[in-house]
Amino acid sequence: MLRSLSGWIAAAFLMTASGPAVAAPALWRVQDADTTIYLFGTVHVLKPETDWFEGGVKRAFDRSDTLVLEIVEPEDKAAIAGSMARMALAQDGVKLSDRLTPDARAAYQAAMDANGISWQALEGFNPWMPGMMLSVAPLEKMGFRNDLGVEKALRAEAARNGKAVEALETVEQQIGFFAGLPMAQQVEFLDATVAGLPDMEKEFGALIRYWMAGQPDRLGKTMNESLEATPQLSEVLLTGRNRNWAQWIKARLEKPGTVFMAVGAGHLAGKESVQTQLRMLGIRTKRVKE
Repeated sequence: MLRSLSGWIAAAFLMTASGPAVAAPALWRVQDADTTIYLFGTVHVLKPETDWFEGGVKRAFDRSDTLVLEIVEPEDKAAIAGSMARMALAQDGVKLSDRLTPDARAAYQAAMDANGISWQALEGFNPWMPGMMLSVAPLEKMGFRNDLGVEKALRAEAARNGKAVEALETVEQQIGFFAGLPMAQQVEFLDATVAGLPDMEKEFGALIRYWMAGQPDRLGKTMNESLEATPQLSEVLLTGRNRNWAQWIKARLEKPGTVFMAVGAGHLAGKESVQTQLRMLGIRTKRVKE
């Protein structure tokens, strides 16, 4: 029932308005008398030939004085890895493989071996850690690159143009979303990720096509339907964060200026999207056309 969850993690953690498709990623605007906030859904890994930073997206970014991302990654990558490792270490002494059924254990170990990751080295960790690793590692073999992700491109462009850069969350908060999951859900997440690997290239390719074509309805259905069967997981990874960000937008409208807010595209699609949360607060969003 979580068959597509690995694709969601890869695309949205690593995309709801209806209307005719346009040949560019979807963009929305929230506006009052003296404040404009653009909402743009991101993909964290892309191929070199993907041209997305143009047209209305680039014009909106150029008009903005502030870039807002989910997180601002520290320059010290070792510090991030250290934080993840500390939060991922199991505290109960149970080996990771012993948490899985025999069939799931065999599939997990085979998947780790196939992706060049030592499952033996992770026996002391909680299941969410290899689940995240397996959600991303196969994409490199498919030609997707982290250094070409939307956030990295936007942050580099912001630096070149002297724009302020802010974050909605911290790295520790994002890691905590997974580290705080009950063990049963962590195991379910890992099992679902392993089960979804054979279809990952096809499904992730479809997500990129929907994103590039500006088709948020189709993208949202593909990305978020896997979370609907697990309300607790959906609340932690998606809905609760969308509510928080809608409140941030409401507060930010009290301050003049133009903001380009770029978050994982799954947060701007589906029934529980940021736009839906804003509507519940009485705030209107408008799809920006070319």
